[in-house]
Amino acid sequence: MKNNRYSLRVLSQLLSYPDTELRAQLPELLPVLKEEGALSAGRQAELQTLVSHLLRLDTMDAEARYVETFDRGRATCLHLFEHVHGDSRDRGPAMIDLSQTYAQSGLFLSPDELPDHLCVVLEFASTQTPEVAKAFLGEMAHILNAIFSALLKRESPYAVVLAAVLELAGHKAQAAQIVADEPLDESWREPEAFDGCSTRGQARPGEAQPIHIVRKTSTQTRGVAA
Repeated sequence: MKNNRYSLRVLSQLLSYPDTELRAQLPELLPVLKEEGALSAGRQAELQTLVSHLLRLDTMDAEARYVETFDRGRATCLHLFEHVHGDSRDRGPAMIDLSQTYAQSGLFLSPDELPDHLCVVLEFASTQTPEVAKAFLGEMAHILNAIFSALLKRESPYAVVLAAVLELAGHKAQAAQIVADEPLDESWREPEAFDGCSTRGQARPGEAQPIHIVRKTSTQTRGVAA
């Protein structure tokens, strides 16, 4: 399996807040993807289009569009537990569990970082072997696909990044029906104790720590290739 470490870090950067510092780094990201070769040529071309789009915007416009895309509403929220727990009291313990999982692998977060943010998840995955990273991301593929579908519905250029993450997870991005303003925390649930990220799953550093998130069987979506 091809190494995906740097590709995961690039995708994390592309989903980060596009301030002046990040925008200055954008031209350096695409050559990294090409050199590593973990993503298909077609996906790399799509990401190049996103980078070109972001560079055409002035910084204030890029930042405003980012906030409008990811910080207004649940459907496109990059905090994965928002799609699982919503505002329930289970969210706090799940955050602690996931932070401990990261710490077991030597990844410690700054006080302003939340462990369930997709950028952080991608950074953690980049510290694992390609096989573990693929399995780790594959466990959350249905949530990633829900975010992808919501971005696609909004015609957001950021949809290509979620498609790239899904590709590295071994899944194909699928456009699914999205009910307007439906709280996703009512559509998704987790199995017991968040399984791989529970204390049971933290016994040995270096072991795979898969996130097991499943969809309620009563919810049906219709997928088509994007």
